Amino acid sequence: MMVVGTAIAFIALLITMSSRLTTPHMALLYGDLEVGDASQIVAKLESLGVPYEITGNGRQILVPRDQALRMRMVMAEGGIPSGGSVGYEIFDDSSALGSTSFVQNINLLRALEGELARTIRSLTQVHKARVHLVMPRRELFSRDRQEPSASVVVRPQGNTALTKEHVAAIQHLLATAVPGLSPARVSVVDDKGHLLARGTGEGENGPDANVADDMRAAYEAQMTQAIESLLEEFVGAGQARARVSADMDFDRITTTAEIYDPDGQVVRSTQTVEENADSTESSGEQPVTVGSNLPDGVDAGAEGGGSSNHSARTEETVNYEITKTLKNHVRESGTIKRLSIAVLINGTYDTAEDGTRTYAPRTAEEMAQLERLVRSTAGFDAERGDTIELVNLQFADAGLVDPIDANDPLIGLSKNDYFRIAEIFVLVIVTLLVVLLVIRPLVTRIIASIPPPRHDEPGNPMLADQSGGAAPQLAAPTEQAEMPDEPPVEDLVDMAQVKGRIRSSTVKKVGQMVDQHPEESLSIIRKWMYQET
Repeated sequence: MMVVGTAIAFIALLITMSSRLTTPHMALLYGDLEVGDASQIVAKLESLGVPYEITGNGRQILVPRDQALRMRMVMAEGGIPSGGSVGYEIFDDSSALGSTSFVQNINLLRALEGELARTIRSLTQVHKARVHLVMPRRELFSRDRQEPSASVVVRPQGNTALTKEHVAAIQHLLATAVPGLSPARVSVVDDKGHLLARGTGEGENGPDANVADDMRAAYEAQMTQAIESLLEEFVGAGQARARVSADMDFDRITTTAEIYDPDGQVVRSTQTVEENADSTESSGEQPVTVGSNLPDGVDAGAEGGGSSNHSARTEETVNYEITKTLKNHVRESGTIKRLSIAVLINGTYDTAEDGTRTYAPRTAEEMAQLERLVRSTAGFDAERGDTIELVNLQFADAGLVDPIDANDPLIGLSKNDYFRIAEIFVLVIVTLLVVLLVIRPLVTRIIASIPPPRHDEPGNPMLADQSGGAAPQLAAPTEQAEMPDEPPVEDLVDMAQVKGRIRSSTVKKVGQMVDQHPEESLSIIRKWMYQET
């Protein structure tokens, strides 16, 4: 029973190892799937006859590693997975032909949200996305129009975080895809509830606190990088550390001025009017004479009397324009009020013949030159209240070897290859332990329990002399040895002595043969076992 149980366990172990080694290694096709997407993928794999495994409560699907990339392209061709969102395929349904305008508008909004969510999910840093759009309708007889807005909920890939550039890219993507939507009215939130973009735009008094902090941090990082890169050209890479603290004014000021110059008079227009008037009045009737009818007028000697008037008027109007200056000054937010710069520089090292390194500080002349470089790079202004500190101290990590990148694969093997090798190694170790600790002791006990053969029994030839070369194989004993005729009483003592001596000699020779030729002995025992079965 022990032999049979051990044989069955050993056969089961061999079957398990062979099936484990011959089974194709499964790779993740898609993970964190929606229920609808998972059902569509499973149906597609079954129609193509591709083996698959479902894990993670139905949210992960595994396929053979050599078919994973091809299956992803096949699924992408069919628009699977859709991420649980509905795109423009919602209008492919012919039954929507008789729907109302309200339903059509809702479907258009759903399709637009779904397409934008799919586009955002195509970004490398984004794992999932959900978009909500608010498209207000303009009421009749209304002068005011509410601007559209949008909100986006994103889930980054793994443990990564979205940077400000990624958030700005998402905002501008939605702004260019939705009519009338501005990037400042797009709110972005991650899956942990952190607000990445407010979506309310900048206020009337300038940017909010988050935007101001970002602008200050960006300016400080830019100045720090510029100072360190310039100093490292002289002191060496990694031998200079700089920190910049900027006090910035984020008040937005608009100044409008209208200035008149009284000394800058200019004649704009001149208008001159001249009037002349003549009038004559007579005191009586003039006599009718030939002279009065002449073209030259009344005769000088004619009788009669009167008066005449003559008037003249000149009017001149001059228009002057006084010089006027209009100034509209807008000071944008983010002006520098004060800079504080701290720079730490490492010294030099002298290497002796025995390899020891001795630290030596830099000279005052070198430090003065480096300080002038920092002042010029940062735009130092003493009147503004800027301060600078340039210190020469020994770095704690000086002379250390650059750390090895832990992400570099060893001898070109990936993490999956290491797991595969470890799995095969464990299976081989288990097999060896079963053979050495289970199979070998059982075989040893079986060999020890078999009695040695008798040379005087029929069918068992005498063992050959060990000095005569290799011993021949022993024939298996018969099922029942023939009992010889009972000898006389006088011969019983002598026969017993002879048989005892022969048996002891035979056992000794068999032991020597087994010690000298273990493999041949084992083959003989196996042959006996097979004949008995």
